[in-house]
Amino acid sequence: MDLSSLLQALIPSWNSAYLLLGFFAYLAIAGSIVLGKLVPGVVLADGTRLHYRCLVLLLLLVALLGISAKMDFVSPTAISERGFELLSTTFIFSFLVTLALYFAGCKSQSKSSSLKPHTTGNLIHDWWFGIQLNPQFMGIDLKAGMMGWLLINLSVLAKSIQDGTLSKSMILFQIFCALYILDYFVHEEYMTSTWDIIAERLGFMLVFGDLVWIPFTFSIQGWWLLANEVELTMTTIIANCLVFLIGYMVFRGANKQKHVFKKNPKAPIWGKPPKVIGGKLLASGYWGIARHCNYLGDLLLALSFSLPCGISSPVPYFYPIYLLILLIWRERRDESRCAKKYKEIWTEYRKLVPWRILPYVY
Repeated sequence: MDLSSLLQALIPSWNSAYLLLGFFAYLAIAGSIVLGKLVPGVVLADGTRLHYRCLVLLLLLVALLGISAKMDFVSPTAISERGFELLSTTFIFSFLVTLALYFAGCKSQSKSSSLKPHTTGNLIHDWWFGIQLNPQFMGIDLKAGMMGWLLINLSVLAKSIQDGTLSKSMILFQIFCALYILDYFVHEEYMTSTWDIIAERLGFMLVFGDLVWIPFTFSIQGWWLLANEVELTMTTIIANCLVFLIGYMVFRGANKQKHVFKKNPKAPIWGKPPKVIGGKLLASGYWGIARHCNYLGDLLLALSFSLPCGISSPVPYFYPIYLLILLIWRERRDESRCAKKYKEIWTEYRKLVPWRILPYVY
């Protein structure tokens, strides 16, 4: 695709706007009427606690997709055929939302972006990208981004089936992503104690990341496989599966250990009493191996999404490369925050656990 064709494809259309608004309407309406498990988040800096509704919205969305496709209400390939239009449309919307949050933040007591912005109201409780209008419920999460990622992947899969180009690479990529997304919603409770939820304020980075970056960047491999044929050997497939499984074990295990520790500091880790520094910092399990070992699991998972694309092009590896840069930057910020918060306790923890993300390397 030449530059002029690319620019033409990026022009927003009413069809892309309708698709985007329909998705947001689903999140808002379904979130206000669908019953589901409400999970309490951690206590925030201001002493408040928000609650998160898990899994039900995803399962309902998948069911609605199947019904709409069967009734020819929306073509399964609609998203894959309007990818660039949807990208530009979503970017414009994200920018407008960020402006609204900025001006709202300027009028707030903190005079900045908020950690959990909300308004009052009782008609719609779930806002588009996971901000609840009713503060009794959810603050910031990744529902829109994760669901958008799933929608794009399913549309890409439908397009590859329609074009007769479905390959082992595409199937492997789709399975890994689907398992990751489903697992996220099943274990969403563990994410409520992560940096994104408890420390990041809602500004451009989170809005753009949730609405644009996650769904469109995480699905680059699928788009690439639509246009490129990759043949995988059985050895490559097995190796790819091992990378995914190891990444999942580290990522999920580390987040679970931290979450359980925050709820019950005496809960055993790997069958043994936890080792705690200064009564506050967990130094057992994965957290006794590296100070940010959950980032290592996340990076391995990202790599497993790209490996089905082979090594003929760097394009499918954009996501794991970007994630590596992002997590190192975030790890540095978290280190600085923890050093100020825990002081000598953090110094002791660093001596006991010297590795940041990857043991014996970094």
